[in-house]
Amino acid sequence: MAVGQSQIEIVRHKDLPEGKPTAGIIRSLAFDLPGVAVSKSRIQRGVTSEWHHHGDRTLFGYLIEGRLRFDYGPGGSRAVELQAGDHFRIPPKNVHRDVNPDTAVDAIVVAVLIGNGPTVVNTRSPAAR
Repeated sequence: MAVGQSQIEIVRHKDLPEGKPTAGIIRSLAFDLPGVAVSKSRIQRGVTSEWHHHGDRTLFGYLIEGRLRFDYGPGGSRAVELQAGDHFRIPPKNVHRDVNPDTAVDAIVVAVLIGNGPTVVNTRSPAAR
């Protein structure tokens, strides 16, 4: 193929493979290439996920729909809240859980994970790594 003529790769919504699960989060993994992964997550209405982190990867996210809260920090004592349209960044090994406080709307997130290693590491508590 000539320069500038490489193909554009598409993963259709109906063909998104399932990503690594965390209780409370339904993930689809569109791309997992060396150094970068792109995924979509759904946190159902009124659900709190289990504690987890993203290993050595930095997660950049965009909340497409709904509301979302991340609990994190010592003993889960800190929290940040997002609304649809907000962007966020989660540093490597930041143990957190996703909370959808809305009982009427699912929260939908598109995430880009930069780095290598597992995309998700599930833990039993906010102190675990």
